[in-house]
Amino acid sequence: MRILIAIDKFKGSIPATVAAQAIATALSKAVPQAESDACPIADGGEGTAEAVVAALNGSWCEAAAFDARNRPVTARYGLVHAGDKLEAIMEMSAASGLAMVSDLPLDPANASTRGTGLMLRDAMARGVRRIVIGIGGSATNDGGVGMAATLGYRFLDAGGTELEATIATMDRLAKIERPEGGFPEILVACDVNNPLLGKDGCTRVYGPQKGVTDFEFFESRLAHLADIAKRDLDVDHRDVPGAGAAGGLGFGLMTFCGAKLTSGFDLIADLVHLRERIAAADLVITGEGRLDAQTLHGKGPMGVADMARELGKPVAGFAGAILAEEQLRTRFDLLCAIKPPEMPLAEAMQRGPELLEAAVLAQAPALLALLRS
Repeated sequence: MRILIAIDKFKGSIPATVAAQAIATALSKAVPQAESDACPIADGGEGTAEAVVAALNGSWCEAAAFDARNRPVTARYGLVHAGDKLEAIMEMSAASGLAMVSDLPLDPANASTRGTGLMLRDAMARGVRRIVIGIGGSATNDGGVGMAATLGYRFLDAGGTELEATIATMDRLAKIERPEGGFPEILVACDVNNPLLGKDGCTRVYGPQKGVTDFEFFESRLAHLADIAKRDLDVDHRDVPGAGAAGGLGFGLMTFCGAKLTSGFDLIADLVHLRERIAAADLVITGEGRLDAQTLHGKGPMGVADMARELGKPVAGFAGAILAEEQLRTRFDLLCAIKPPEMPLAEAMQRGPELLEAAVLAQAPALLALLRS
């Protein structure tokens, strides 16, 4: 008997890798005759690199970078082998994340994706053939110009003077010069559909959490950047769904690096060979911090459950809390909330791995029944 553990993070409580290990530990006690296959999953947000590197037995490396406020940091990203090709798995939040600058006053006009560019440059220097980057959790709204400048692009004013690559200077942009050489294949894990500009764009939808108050300041500069990029680089990605992800970094990666944006879950599922691992399993266990009505609209555990049902495999879902249970029960064979009703949420989040392991042990008879069904 083989049990696949394809679980996402319990946000703020349990990383996906820790959740997978807690379940595997419980299964080794409750169903010792079964073999566990731990396969942490993610959807392109924070935790993506950790999940993929763990699922593929990859390794970690470090790049000297800067956070969004230009302080030196060490950014970690993963390396995995795909046949004879080396691939990098990274998250922009490792260098340009909002959480990294939470100790400083918000300053979106000067927040930069420079550090993300340094991670990309480091990976290119290692000879990777492909880069997969998740772009959730950003502190920036610069359209990716900080990243682009680090990769060799020059942003010039009308007199030919190079501008500092921040969104604040883009109103004076008159010309963009390409660097020599090219880029490896870059795939962007992105599960938002916002364009770069307008009422659904990055500035109005996500800007306020980064400190944006003057929408026109950012909108006008991003629009001007897109206009000059269209003229000088012959590309116009401003209206592509996902261009507005991470403060326009989706736009920047497409425009300056030729990147392709794709569904975070679908990309990660392909990377970790999820379909093949489900096909080889007798039971699939998935979950995340909260299973609710939003889960039904393409979140990671729902993708796992749908794939499992398509392949005729029973699927169990574990979560900190479960809402919309009647709807979810049509897609899962077993559902279990790990938080005891009487326990305060703060305590439950601190004790996440312990509660998850206990819940799996408690559900052992039901899991065995699914294995034998």
